[in-house]
Amino acid sequence: MDRNLNNPDILRQDHYLYRMPAEWEPHVGVWFSWPRPEGISFPDKYEPIPHVYARLVRELLFSEEVHINVWNKEMEESVYGFLKEREAVSSRLFFHHFPAYEPWCRDHGPIFVVREQKGERFRAVIDWNYNAWGGKYPPYDLDDEIPVHVAEYRNLPLFQPGMILEGGSIDVNGQGTLLTTSSCLLNPNRNPNLTREQIEEKLCSYLGVRNILWLEEGIVGDDTDGHIDDITRFVSPNTVVTAVETNPEDENYQPLQRNLELLKEMRDQEGNPLNVVEIPMPEPVYYDGQRLPASYANFYIANHAVIVPTYRCSRDVEVLGILKELFPDREVVGIDSTDLIWGLGSFHCISQQEPL
Repeated sequence: MDRNLNNPDILRQDHYLYRMPAEWEPHVGVWFSWPRPEGISFPDKYEPIPHVYARLVRELLFSEEVHINVWNKEMEESVYGFLKEREAVSSRLFFHHFPAYEPWCRDHGPIFVVREQKGERFRAVIDWNYNAWGGKYPPYDLDDEIPVHVAEYRNLPLFQPGMILEGGSIDVNGQGTLLTTSSCLLNPNRNPNLTREQIEEKLCSYLGVRNILWLEEGIVGDDTDGHIDDITRFVSPNTVVTAVETNPEDENYQPLQRNLELLKEMRDQEGNPLNVVEIPMPEPVYYDGQRLPASYANFYIANHAVIVPTYRCSRDVEVLGILKELFPDREVVGIDSTDLIWGLGSFHCISQQEPL
């Protein structure tokens, strides 16, 4: 049956016509939810966090628009003044009065999908349900509303799959393959009413994938139950980088070796083996007696740069060198994430790209 695919009503129904682009595809910009001193993400250590954000925003403004969610005009003026003092403002910087309790925009923010038709490109927003990683950190109702606000701001179709999913729990190559972990997506604290097959059907239907690759567990200290963006990332349609721990006595050694074994047996959507590039884990990072989920895999791919978390560690330089070889057309920038990781996440966790 012929259908007018340019009809807005049809676009709102046919979510299966869209795909989630790979992160290295061109961006309009990147979205953040600015952290608040009243929040719970950085207990007793909030003061250095805005400085890390300012360094990140200043770097990203060279590549793309930066959109920051804040609570109100007063918060906007305060954040703008802070960024201006640190030369982190430009005409590419935008503020939105879309309140969120916590700053983890990768997980509560919009996931954009695209569709190409007769030389035109259409975009939409997927609004997955959000419950703060299995109900761990209420309240989260405001955070859950962020995709709705963004879709309205951009005047884009909004699709609601009716399934809990955080953006950090998936990674795609833009060609039909998706990476995730069973420890997170199959955890009963997310979607106890859905089987693995039903979860896969939702991913395929709403993200335009047809090949789902399941790793197992994440890294020690990760309160998300094992987000993929702390362990394994696509860097091209057929290449992944994956974190490995070389010390057999380290708690991360066995789970990361197991994931490495699985990756070596996996295939892309065309049946081709993955090109697997290993990157080391940083030396363990502790604060207040707690081991933190420090990982180099939590990098953000911008239009002209790759922003990589570093940890004042001897392995920082090694990882930057590996990523420079994998991204020859982008500047690879290391930014100290030692303070930010106290919130149990880094640069990928706080950002959400908006594709062209």
